[in-house]
Amino acid sequence: MQSFLDNWHQAAVTTLGLFWMAFWAFALGYLISSMIQVFVTRERMRRSMGETGAKSVGLGALFGFISSSCSFAALATTRALFAKGAGLIPSLAFLLASTNLVVELGIVIAVFLGWQFVVGEYVGGLLLILLMWLLVKASYPDALVKRAREKAREAENSDAQDEMPDWKRLILSTEGWQRVAERFVMEWKMVWKDVTIGFTVAGIIAVFVPQAFFQALFVGSGESDPAFWQVVLQSVVGPVAAFFTFIGSMGNIPLAAVLFDNGVAFAGIMAFIFSDLVVLPVLRIQAQYYGWKMALYILSVFLCILVISALLLHYGFSALDLLPEASSGKGLSEREFFKVDYTLLLNVGFLILSLIFFGWRIKIRGLPRLNTDKPSEKILLTLALLALCWLAAGAMLM
Repeated sequence: MQSFLDNWHQAAVTTLGLFWMAFWAFALGYLISSMIQVFVTRERMRRSMGETGAKSVGLGALFGFISSSCSFAALATTRALFAKGAGLIPSLAFLLASTNLVVELGIVIAVFLGWQFVVGEYVGGLLLILLMWLLVKASYPDALVKRAREKAREAENSDAQDEMPDWKRLILSTEGWQRVAERFVMEWKMVWKDVTIGFTVAGIIAVFVPQAFFQALFVGSGESDPAFWQVVLQSVVGPVAAFFTFIGSMGNIPLAAVLFDNGVAFAGIMAFIFSDLVVLPVLRIQAQYYGWKMALYILSVFLCILVISALLLHYGFSALDLLPEASSGKGLSEREFFKVDYTLLLNVGFLILSLIFFGWRIKIRGLPRLNTDKPSEKILLTLALLALCWLAAGAMLM
């Protein structure tokens, strides 16, 4: 019993330490994302995106790069772009870029995993878009796309055009920064449940789950030079394991760090990180937007391209002798998280900024409401509250 209590305490401390390491990265990323969402509207983006072509795909990727990394927000924006006339391939390029090429995700990956994974994330994001373009072009389901667009227009339920404000005026005005503060709060509102659950699960796994489990699940993990078939298998297991989670891309990063510490190959970890768009909640939302046939088509395309991208990255890095060694992982439960260093200074600075933004938002519009209209949101809220109780109780154990 005492051993369990000790592990519980260690798991809670590990979770809190992981979040302490990442808080400034989240806040910086969401500040950048909020500014871009205020000063660059999706209508401005939509008018620049047409049917498939190098320019349209490039613009879709660019607009995705400067947009939110929250998977669910990206899904809604993608639906709006597609419903209002953007081609399927540019729309999917936007979706892939908005969850794989954004700044805040790269910052969090750098905090937990190192520069090789940051390079892998951005190079892999471009690979995903290129492979998606080739695969969708080769298998383009014309009738299915037409039906999906009709359903997306019904789901959008509005032909209203987004206002296109003068961003130069906004960026110098109080009104503009009030909007940034509101978006900043909304970013946290959208992801706090995923982040809470993801970091709590990462702490629990890091302390309670033995390495033998990872060696059984990810065959070949811990080996310095796994065979090709083992790397392929790990690349497939990564997205399969992620499919049934409710954790978004930001919440997945500490779990990826756990995989890294337990010897999973670079390809398996990258496939896991890329899997935020092939999880069950995303499939369900895509089905609501476009119908089940289109949702399953997109899922199959994304699964194929993420496995291929992970393998190309793995063996490309291997050829350049840039593969990170799993043994370089520090062991999450053994790290010293709380100390006086740059993390403390950055956290204090962004905590003050966050409090100012939250206070501004509350003064203008009151407290943000919790979204519990959908069953999945209720489940997430329940799990997040249970996670908070687990952390509070575990942190007090000595």
